[in-house]
Amino acid sequence: MCAVDDILGPDYEAITLPMGRDAEGEVVATLVRRPVPGSRRAVLYLHGFTDYFFQTHVADHFVSQGIGFYALDLRKYGRSLLPHQTRGLVGSVTDYFPEIDEAVRIVREDCDELTIMAHSTGGLIAVLWADRMRGRGLVDALVLNSPFLDLNVPALVRGAADALGGVLAKLPPKTVLPLGVATAYGTSLHRDHQGEWDYDLAWKPLEGFSVHAVWLAAIRRAHRRLHAGLRVDVPVLVLAAEQSLKARDFVPGAHGADVVLDTEQIARWSTRIGPHVTCVRVPGGMHDLVLSAEPVRKQVFAEIDRWTAYAYQGKAYNP
Repeated sequence: MCAVDDILGPDYEAITLPMGRDAEGEVVATLVRRPVPGSRRAVLYLHGFTDYFFQTHVADHFVSQGIGFYALDLRKYGRSLLPHQTRGLVGSVTDYFPEIDEAVRIVREDCDELTIMAHSTGGLIAVLWADRMRGRGLVDALVLNSPFLDLNVPALVRGAADALGGVLAKLPPKTVLPLGVATAYGTSLHRDHQGEWDYDLAWKPLEGFSVHAVWLAAIRRAHRRLHAGLRVDVPVLVLAAEQSLKARDFVPGAHGADVVLDTEQIARWSTRIGPHVTCVRVPGGMHDLVLSAEPVRKQVFAEIDRWTAYAYQGKAYNP
């Protein structure tokens, strides 16, 4: 295991994690770390779909409290995307479990308390992984930022997707679904357009990634598993925007709402994660809550800090 300087600068190191091979060839994941010498606490961050780790202000927040920060670029995303690979393409969300296992093993070498913080699709992956690993003491808490707990489409469309799930899974792996292009979210974020953030548009394009049939089938299997009820045995904080907004192209309201997921679905299905779940709705929040306007993200961090203080003390959350 060899750490090299990361693209984010001298405070960050990147470790390539070999993950064997799949149908497209060699597979790797990348663990980015910003350790705090002597700290026994850590956060491991999992990104969402059409994403990678670039949110240095999130690392700053935790490091300022003496908490080591780690982030995992999953296979076929960001730092881990190899030239022969299709962006984000997997046949099951469990394909990501080996790199989470390895990242947790590495982080646990230096810490006694571990929180997994996960965004959107990363949140869905995280709860299924945590459910599988319950009872092993590998993670102490989950913080989920707008987790992807259901499809944000009309019920009839969800039903059709589920009815065709077997067909979708059997299509050629690179079959792309003709869902059209939506740029409202990406345009609302990037500083070259209507946002304040700078990131690599090759790794996080404004229009998102193509949606492949086998990927959608995998996501719906994961959703059904969640909806049937999980038994995650650690405290879980679910954060979601107060409201959603339907928009394919940018509108000013995109700066104060989730234009990707239905926040009512997030609130509803969060109760199926486990017995100890707190759900907080954030006024003015965007889909990635930590990329919201500064007053909103300050509230998000305050909610995380307050909840974490109670969760690690084994007390009930008291908003």
